[in-house]
Order: sequence, then C-alpha cells, then structure tokens
Amino acid sequence: MVTVRGDLVTSTGVEAGWVRIVGDRIGAVGSGDAPHDNEIVDAGGLVLPGLVDIHCHGALGAAFGDGAAAVRTIADYHRRSGSTSMLASLVSESRDVLAAQVGMLAPLVRDGVVDGIHLEGPYLASAHRGAHRADALRDPDVAEIAELLDVAGGAIRVVTVAPERVRAGELIDLLVARGVPVAIGHTAASTGETRAALDAGARIATHLFNGMPALHHRDGGPVLALLDDGRVTCELIVDGCHLDGDVVRWVWRLLGPSRRILVSDSSPATGVLDGVVTLGGQELRVTNGVARTVAEGALAGSASTLLDVVCCAVGTGVPLHEAVTAATAVPAAAVGLADRGELRAGARADLLLTDRSLDLQRVLRAGRWL
Repeated sequence: MVTVRGDLVTSTGVEAGWVRIVGDRIGAVGSGDAPHDNEIVDAGGLVLPGLVDIHCHGALGAAFGDGAAAVRTIADYHRRSGSTSMLASLVSESRDVLAAQVGMLAPLVRDGVVDGIHLEGPYLASAHRGAHRADALRDPDVAEIAELLDVAGGAIRVVTVAPERVRAGELIDLLVARGVPVAIGHTAASTGETRAALDAGARIATHLFNGMPALHHRDGGPVLALLDDGRVTCELIVDGCHLDGDVVRWVWRLLGPSRRILVSDSSPATGVLDGVVTLGGQELRVTNGVARTVAEGALAGSASTLLDVVCCAVGTGVPLHEAVTAATAVPAAAVGLADRGELRAGARADLLLTDRSLDLQRVLRAGRWL
C-alpha cells in the first residue's frame, strides 16, 4: 500500500491531507497528517483526481478513428498529460466508415485503453458543422444508430445531435431508451426545438457557444435553452481561443457547480508543432497552437490537453477547485463513469501530483504510476 500526501483538491476546496492507495482503488482519504503504516509519497504540492475528458479527438497528428495503434498512442499521450479517463470522439463519416471505426474501438474500450466512444455526428447541422465534412452529414437514421449501438456493445457513451434534423426526435427516443446520453451541438435549432429535445431526454451541451448561433436578444436559439435548463450540463472549451475570458466568468457563475464540464476537444493538432494534420478527411493547419480547417478556416477542435484547459480556466479567474471539479467529477457523472473523478474511498486510484502552478509532476492511473 502507498499513501500520497499533499494539498488535496476536492469539490469543496484545497486542504492538506492524504490518500491511501490499495491496489487499483482509493482505500481511504483523510485530512491532516498521513498515517505512517505504509510507504509515503510526498506530493510536495497539489493532489488532484485524474482528469476525465469526455470530448477528445486525437493528438500527435492522429485521430481516434485512425486505427488501434493510433488509439493507443493518443490515449498514452493524454494519460501522461493528466487525462486518466477519456472518451474517443469520432467525427462525422459515412455509414460504413463509422461502423468500422466503432467496431475497431469497442474492444479497446473493453480493454480499458479508452473509456467509451463519443459520436460527434453525423447528425449535425451543415451551417454549423465546424470541422465536419459537409458530405458526411445526414438526417438521423434509427436503423443506423441501432446498428452502431449493437456493434459497440455498450461502448458508446454520448451521441451529439442537432435537434432540428428530420427524425432527430426518434433518434433521441432510441438513445434514451438504450441508456445513452444525448448531447446537443453543431446545431441551428430554435429555442423551442432545443427545449423539445431536452424534454425528450437530451442532457449535455456539446461545447456550448461553439458550433451554434450566437445568443441574440431577439432570438435566443439553442444557447438560451441550454443555459436556461437546470437539467443540462454544458461543455466548455476554455483554451484561450474558443471562449472569451469574460464569457467564461459569466457562464461559470450562471451554470453553478453541477452543470459545468471542461473538455479539451483535442484534435490531432495537440502535441504538434505548426503544420498540417488531418481529421475526418479534412486538412487542419496548426498555427501558434490553434487548429483551423485549411479549406474554410473554421476552428477545428483545440490543440490543448484537458490539463491545459484547467490551467486556462484558472487563469480567467475560475477558482482552482471548481475548475478541477468541472474536469473530473461532473463529466464522469454525465457519462456514467461512476468510479472516477473524485478523491474518495472506493473510487479508482487516479491521481495527479502537480506543483502549485499546476505543472504536472506524476500521474497515477488505476493504482499504477505512469
């Protein structure tokens, strides 16, 4: 057994304490001085729960749809960067390609390489498609999504949909019946259409503000409905590019602690110097840490890790413990990873040791140091 001591970052604040590791689980958590009945690891700074990234597309020039070897490389990079749990986000593709990608990822989910699949599309609005190819977008097909769910064998944990697409209601009904969380994003839906989707069971906003029309005083659109509904948890990409700092501070206060999710939306540009990479058949140009499509100049996810996003959020004025909670316990709960994202007895032993500036020192995942 190992006991890690330092300043523990929890949902309520930062306090000196200790975490006892027993196998791949947290055996006990306490405040004050650590017991000296086993090996002591002194963090010398902060102890955070491992981060949980529920919207992540890739890194190091590769995307999660590029094959098993690429998946392992991407997952290893993000784990060593602090994201001890992550979903593999897939962009819009043809029916056959998407089925093949889901089939490739499903056994890797079962093996714990990644923690689930996020289908970001293909049922999205063309006008707000971002880095998704226009020719890959289509109206929902209940038979297609049923087939994908069967191929995945429980590995699909989130599906993003634009509620205004024809038969979107049928799609949401099926996903809710199968226990798969539904997210709203890449949409031009009206306030009413968005509210109808929420009443049908959608509960997550895919990168709020991005991939949807701006909030307007004569047309609230999806942003108003998503902010106004207390049942919705909202993804935020706080990377210094996707959202202005003043907007981050405002929406942070508005949402409250149980409704904020920080995501990386990390693309193949993450960990890459300036140049060109590919995502879903589209070329992305990376310039000064920002990825945009070569064809249209649209933002194409981020070039950040989730820990980068946490640091950026803190830099806007968000309290440290609130930023960490939005990158751990809240996203874990939103996608059903019940044993992640908290420093508590019984949770999986995922810890980050950082200095007080959040510079990463060590990563513990499932009781093993990486």
